[in-house]
Formats: sequence, C-alpha cells, structure tokens
Amino acid sequence: MSVDQGHILPPLARAAIARELGITPATPAPASAADWLQQPGSAFVTLTRDGQLRGRYGSLIPVRPLREDVTANAIAAAFRDLRFKPMTAAELEMTLIEVSVLSALENLAASSEATVLAQLRTGVDGLVFRYGHHHSTFLPETWSQYADPEEFLAQLKYKAGLPPDFWDAAVEVQRYTVNCWREAGL
Repeated sequence: MSVDQGHILPPLARAAIARELGITPATPAPASAADWLQQPGSAFVTLTRDGQLRGRYGSLIPVRPLREDVTANAIAAAFRDLRFKPMTAAELEMTLIEVSVLSALENLAASSEATVLAQLRTGVDGLVFRYGHHHSTFLPETWSQYADPEEFLAQLKYKAGLPPDFWDAAVEVQRYTVNCWREAGL
C-alpha cells in the first residue's frame, strides 16, 4: 500500500460507523476492488471529538483483509470501547476519524529494561508489552504524551496492570511503525 492509497481508509471507517447507526453515509465507502485492501492487515481506528479521545480499537496481528479490519475496528471504536458510551448519530458528524495501519511486529531483545530502552526509536516506534496475562500497547503517537523513553515504557507497563518499575526475564517487547491517515479537522 502506498501512502497515497491510504486516504480512502478514514471514509471507509466513517461509512462503517454510519451504517451501524442506520445512517446512509454522506460519502460512500470506497470500492473494495483494490488488491491491497484484500490483503491481510492490522489497523487501529481512533475517534476524537473536540480534540479529545472518543474511542480507539485495533488489531496487532493481521488475521483478516485490511478492509475488514478497518471496518470492524471502526465499529468497535464507536460502540465497544468500554471507556465511552456507544456513539450516537448526532456525535458522528462531530467526530474525526484516524486510521493507523501497522507494520509487522518486530521482537526486541528484552533481557533487561536498559536493553529495550537502548533499542527504542523515540517518536517512531509503537510498542507491545507482554508478561504472562499482562499486555498493553502504545501507538507511536503516544510519544507526544511521554517523550522520555523511560516514562513511555513505565506507562506502558502501568497500562498492562504492572508497577512502572517492574521487570522480569520473561517480559516480551515488540515494536512496530504505523502509516496514519486522518480526516481534515471540523
């Protein structure tokens, strides 16, 4: 997928949410003929309203065609993000949609926290943290909140339900990058 092709992803996500709300989309969803939309892909759909997070849902592993992944995650971000009430029809027109398509996950050497920190690319990497049944991820955009790599990793562990200073030899860390497309502001 080229950077130019991705511009059809936010309208695809908006159309999916609109259909779920029983609304005929103002802009129809893009045609599904594009080969790259039929290839397995993983994406996060982020919804914002008045500059604040309104919902986010995504996939880390590409197990379905990208078109299906974006559509399913858009619906989940609007109606199943437990941090928010399900979206209403009135909210949709005030909501901005962003779609982030993830690269393949890359395992990082994780023998120690210092080893992981030495491999991080500030502002570039999204991270997945796993330890037993604890897991979490931060998209690369989260660097805007936690610019210090130590704080970024500490908050990722906290999000996983672990103390920020936790480390164990069984920790697994993976990184990824994203290509991101946003709708124009309201």
